[in-house]
Amino acid sequence: METRINLFENGQRAIKAMSALGAYLTKSTIEQSLFDLIYFRVSQINGCAFCLDMHSKDLRANGESEQRLYVMDAWRETPFFTDRERAALAWAEAVTKITNGQISDEVFNEITRHFSEAEIVDLTVATNTINNYNRINIAFRPPVGTYVVGQFSTAH
Repeated sequence: METRINLFENGQRAIKAMSALGAYLTKSTIEQSLFDLIYFRVSQINGCAFCLDMHSKDLRANGESEQRLYVMDAWRETPFFTDRERAALAWAEAVTKITNGQISDEVFNEITRHFSEAEIVDLTVATNTINNYNRINIAFRPPVGTYVVGQFSTAH
């Protein structure tokens, strides 16, 4: 697909504003690898090829197994994820796919077993941030496959 708008040439102010959220998240007590799993899973849900390419490369560079990436779309049916990761993935999915204006008490109760309230805020900000990047990339169609690990230090 042909790029519609080059965000790096025509959207520096928007990138700067969005990058502030990434900078905020680097100070979270949540490990970057878990954020990257969330970014990858949400990008799958949204069908963002650019972000899937980016986050799969980042995850692999940081030691994530190919096996877990291959089954990410069916994480509930695998034994490869910790209870904490499962809670975070369920939360990210629920925030991404809000149904009937609600996130279930079951999902909320599970996330509170594994994360503090401040961390749940961070997980929610991370989920909303990647959803925003997904939608921008889907709209503007940046070239897929060009991402180099570490290219964006705080952007998603």
